[in-house]
Amino acid sequence: MAVCSKIGERAVRKECFADFRAVAEEAACAAGRLLVKRMGTLQRSQVTRKAASDYVTVLDRAAERVILRAIRRRFPGHGIQAEESGLRGEASAYRWIIDPLDGTTNYIHQFPAFCVSIALACEGTVVVGVIFDPLRGELFHAVRGGGAWCNRRRIRVTPCRRMRECLLATGFPFRIHARLEEYLRSFRKIFWRTSGIRRTGSAALDLAYTACGRVDGFWEMGLSAWDMAAGALLVEEAAGCVSDFAGKDTHLALGSIVAANPVIHPQLVRLLRPLFPRGW
Repeated sequence: MAVCSKIGERAVRKECFADFRAVAEEAACAAGRLLVKRMGTLQRSQVTRKAASDYVTVLDRAAERVILRAIRRRFPGHGIQAEESGLRGEASAYRWIIDPLDGTTNYIHQFPAFCVSIALACEGTVVVGVIFDPLRGELFHAVRGGGAWCNRRRIRVTPCRRMRECLLATGFPFRIHARLEEYLRSFRKIFWRTSGIRRTGSAALDLAYTACGRVDGFWEMGLSAWDMAAGALLVEEAAGCVSDFAGKDTHLALGSIVAANPVIHPQLVRLLRPLFPRGW
């Protein structure tokens, strides 16, 4: 008898998740190979400024086309929420949440920190997450209820219990410059309580690194769902906690996220909540 996981009012067979994950992995790896092959070839005319410090390149779009072809070939009726091509198929219970190149500015400058991020939500709940770092050949994946993995090795968040011993990751609010002072207050408050803070320029990688224990936690504001969806599931399935700054489960909607192990997470929320009582 098939084991089912209740999501909203629909029961989804867990064995289907493996099919979804396989397609996400295939698509992420194909896009990642394209990005590595073309790295360093961009001309200035192939880079467009979407907003302050926010860019898109012809390779973002090319990688997204690779991903969309792979998904539509297998699941033509599913909805899509992609960074470059937007939202379509809203009537479907399934929605693929796609960032074809997380860390575009890094990629433009050939700074080696970028990835492909693909998630699948069923009736609003993320059930599959895949992040591929093509330069390191690291394929992170998670299926809800099935744990988190990197290259078929089980991963878990760190056991660190003291903030003073933590190495944390963060991201600057480059899309919302007007809120820089708010962010800097949170940075100052957290900085003095940790052993160090890092900024890679890729929220998806920061979440993957939180899931596999390379950093003890992560916080950032001003993100989009495609920046967080796959990585948030990785952290949850790696026995970690994810929320908005007020400790609520609305990070994908609000765009602010804090992720860490179950001991450090509430400590971070206690620091952030007074600064961001609305969660963002």
